[in-house]
Amino acid sequence: MDVQLQELIDKIKKDGVASAESAAADIIAAAEKKAQAIVADAEEKAAAAKKAAKAETERMEKASKDAIAQAGRNLLIQFREGVNAQLNAIINAECAKAYDADLLKKLIPETVKAWASNGDADSVAVLLSEKDLKALEDGLKSALKSEIAKGCEIKADPTLSNGFRISTDNGAAFYDFSAEAVADLFAAYLNPVTAAILKEAAAGVKEGN
Repeated sequence: MDVQLQELIDKIKKDGVASAESAAADIIAAAEKKAQAIVADAEEKAAAAKKAAKAETERMEKASKDAIAQAGRNLLIQFREGVNAQLNAIINAECAKAYDADLLKKLIPETVKAWASNGDADSVAVLLSEKDLKALEDGLKSALKSEIAKGCEIKADPTLSNGFRISTDNGAAFYDFSAEAVADLFAAYLNPVTAAILKEAAAGVKEGN
């Protein structure tokens, strides 16, 4: 009886130790698996964070480069517009200066006579600024006596400051020889040329960098 009891006790101990060892092994395996999952998750999050940080850095670098490029373009545009504005002011001033009384006294009769000789217009009117009309009216009437007899008129145009316009067919068409119109023609030519020069200069600066 004592022997059997001892065997039973030994068996219980043996089975208990085996069960405990098995449970311990399961716990260790589960812990290792969880640790591996934690490490893998941490590595994945670290990789994602690194990727996001790299993308954000690249985005900020691109945004900075774009901002610098845009600032450069704005500066060039501003400079070009400033140059063009100065050129336009010079052109306007020089054209206004060129349209003095002596030039108008010669140019208007020649233009009107050439126009009237075409015979295309039913009526011709010369439009001048009020100050030029007062200064030139008598001389123009004398120079255009024949044309005035045929219906040509010499009138003031409050919108004119320098130069003259020719109106045909009772105002149906205008041919603008004002200082402003001539200045616009010069400016239309010079502004693209100026833009091309500045563009070439900008390209040279870029290559130099």
